Amino acid sequence: QVQLVESGGGLVQAGGSLRLSCAASGISFSIAAMGWYRQAPGKQRELVATITISRNTNYADSVKGRFTISRDNNKNTVYLQMNSLKPEDTAVYFCNAYYPRDFRRTDYWGQGTQVTVSS
Repeated sequence: QVQLVESGGGLVQAGGSLRLSCAASGISFSIAAMGWYRQAPGKQRELVATITISRNTNYADSVKGRFTISRDNNKNTVYLQMNSLKPEDTAVYFCNAYYPRDFRRTDYWGQGTQVTVSS
């Protein structure tokens, strides 16, 4: 079955950095679009960054210039490098995968990793 396992979350001071990883198994990683989403308490889950099969990237306006998404198809892993972190980045971060070539989209999700940024 599909498994997406996030790691790298934690507590960091404002201005600091974290690198999240998402290790995927049970999927054809090289043909899957990957992404990171986050959900803060009392808020809806929101898109943070996505990366396509051809490595085109897309970012939420709130993280542009601070976060970088990348993928390693040899390791079936997607990363999110987060720099200049702000308290408003505090959330549970979720890894997402789907096959863009599928007629009916099915989303796969990880369990999430907590990121807490202190002021």
